[in-house]
Amino acid sequence: MCRLAGFIDPGLKLTDLIRMRDSMYRGGPDDQGTFVDEDSRVYLGHNRLSIIDLGPGGHQPMSDEGGQVHLIYNGEVYNYVALRDELTALGHKFKTRSDTEVILQAYLQWGNMGFSRLNGMFALAIWDKRKNSMILARDHAGIKPLYYAVRGGNLYFASEIKAFRALQPDWPEDKNWKIFFLAFGHIPAPRTTLQQVQSLAKGSILEFEIGQSRIKLHSFIPGHDIKEKVAPGEAALRVRSTLEQAIRRHLISDAPLGIFLSGGIDSSLLTLLAKPWVKEHLHTLSVHFNESGYSEKKYQDQVVQMAGSRHHEYVVTSADFDLQLPDALRAMDQPSTDAINVYMISGYAHRAGLKSVLSGIGADELFGGYPSVKNSSWWQWLVKCPGPVLELATLGTSDRYRKIKFATLKNSTGEYLFYRGLHTIDRIADILEADETEVRHQLDSMQTASWNGEDRLEKASWLEYHAYMHNQLLKDADYMSMWHSLEIRVPFLDKEFVELVNTMPSDIRFKPGQPKFLLIESCKDILPEAIWNRPKQGFTLPFELWMKTSEQVRPQTPKEEKYFQAFKQGRLSWARYWAIKMAGSWKLEARS
Repeated sequence: MCRLAGFIDPGLKLTDLIRMRDSMYRGGPDDQGTFVDEDSRVYLGHNRLSIIDLGPGGHQPMSDEGGQVHLIYNGEVYNYVALRDELTALGHKFKTRSDTEVILQAYLQWGNMGFSRLNGMFALAIWDKRKNSMILARDHAGIKPLYYAVRGGNLYFASEIKAFRALQPDWPEDKNWKIFFLAFGHIPAPRTTLQQVQSLAKGSILEFEIGQSRIKLHSFIPGHDIKEKVAPGEAALRVRSTLEQAIRRHLISDAPLGIFLSGGIDSSLLTLLAKPWVKEHLHTLSVHFNESGYSEKKYQDQVVQMAGSRHHEYVVTSADFDLQLPDALRAMDQPSTDAINVYMISGYAHRAGLKSVLSGIGADELFGGYPSVKNSSWWQWLVKCPGPVLELATLGTSDRYRKIKFATLKNSTGEYLFYRGLHTIDRIADILEADETEVRHQLDSMQTASWNGEDRLEKASWLEYHAYMHNQLLKDADYMSMWHSLEIRVPFLDKEFVELVNTMPSDIRFKPGQPKFLLIESCKDILPEAIWNRPKQGFTLPFELWMKTSEQVRPQTPKEEKYFQAFKQGRLSWARYWAIKMAGSWKLEARS
C-alpha cells in the first residue's frame, strides 16, 4: 500500500517529481524512491507503506534485470503467491517475497493481459522502454485511486489530486465542480476539482506512447455477466464458500491487521468468518458514542464475545469532533460529505498499532442493502410522468419530494440523484447564484453509469456500486485511511466474489422487504438474529447534534446563514448544510 506519482515532460526535473511525491508522504512513510529516464524524460516517484515483505526487497520503483521495464505500484494482490508459483514454473526467477515483483514478472510474461489475472486492489504505472510507452492500470473495482492529465503533449499522474497542485500551485480549478458536489455530495468520476485532471476508469488500462502524445484506453473487465440457473440453497452455499475464500486471501499480511467492527451485518460477518484463519488474536476496532441513539456497542460486544477478538474501542464525543475536524479537512483529497467518520476510526486504528484493516464496503451495493432497491419501483413510474407534473415537486418543502424533479433528466444521473441527491437543481442555482439552465445542462451531461439491462433491482444495485461506492465510499476510505498511514481492505470486493454475485439472478439475489437477503441466508448459522433482523444503521457520527453547537461549522456568509437556520429548524438535513459549507470553504492543500 503506497502512493505514486510521475510524469513525462521535458520541461520538468527531479525536484518537481519529489515535490509531487512528498505531498503524499503520509500514504507511504516507510520508504521512498525515484526513477529518472533522462533520454525519454520519464520520472517515477514512490512512497511505500510496508504490508507484505517488510524488508528492502519491496523497494520501488522496481525494475527488471535488463533495466527496460520499471514499475511503481499502490495496493495489494491477494493471489500473488499462486501467480508467483505459476510464473516460477514458466521459468521466472524471483529475488523477493513481495507482490510487487509478481506484478512485474506477470507483465513481462503476459503484457497488459496480466492485469486481468490480478485479484486485489491496485493502481500502477509501468514505464516500458522497449515500447517507448507509459502504462497506467487500475483494479477491477476502482478500490485504489489513480488520476492523470494530458496537457501540451505531456502526461502527469498521481494517487492524489493534491500532487498536481504540489507540482503546479496555480493548476486551475474545474469551474463546475461545485455543481456536481452540491448535487452528489462528492465529485463523480471521472471529474475532479482540477481542470483536465481525471480519474482513470476502474478495470482499465491507459497507454501513452512518447512521440504520439496521445492515449489509448481499454478495459480488462468482461462486458456482460451471464446469469446462471441456480437454486436458492445452492446460491447461498456458493456465496458463503466464495466469501470465506475471499476473507482468507485478505488476511495475508506481514504487518498488524484488524477489522473495523461497527456491529452491523457486514463487519460482523467479516469478523466471524475471519476467526478460523487468524493464528493469533484477531484484532477488532470499534467506536461508539455517548448519544445512545447512535451507539451500536451492544451488538459490537456480542460479536467480540463470539469471536474472542482483541478488541479496541473508543468513545467519540463532540469535543473530539471539534478537535479533529481541521485536520480531517486537510486530509480530504476531494470534497465529500461522508468522510469524517472514516478519518476518525482510521486514526484510532493507527493509534492501536494496526497497519491494515478489513472493511465491509461493497456488501450493501452487491446485495441491495440500500433503500434505492425498494424505491426503484417509484423511478419506473416517475420517468413516465410529463415534465410539467414533475416540475410541481419543487413546490414542496420536503427534500424527499423535491428530488422527484430529478426525473426530468431522464437518465442514470437523474435516477441516482433521485435516490441519493443532496440539492435540487433550483437550489444549487440559488446557492451558487448561477443560472438554473446551466446547472441542469452540467448535470444532464454527466453520465453516472452505463446500464444496458432491464431489471430495475439490478440497475439500482448497479448505480449504488458504480456511483455511490466507487465515487464516494472508496475515495473517502482511501484518502482518510492513508492520511493515517493505514490500509483498508475490502473483502466483499474480492474479484472472484464480485464475479460470482453478478452471475446470480435478480430473484435470488434480491428479496423485496429484506435487504441483503442472499448474504444473510448464506451465513445465518453464525450470524446472530439480533444483528441481521433489525433496522439498518449506517456508520454515521452524531453530526446532526454536534454541528448545531460546533464553532467549526458556523456560517461565514449570509448565504450559509440562510441554510444554517434551515438546518437548525429541522428543514434541512445536516449533510445538505455540510455540503453548502464545504462548497464555500473547501481548499485543496498542496502538502500533507
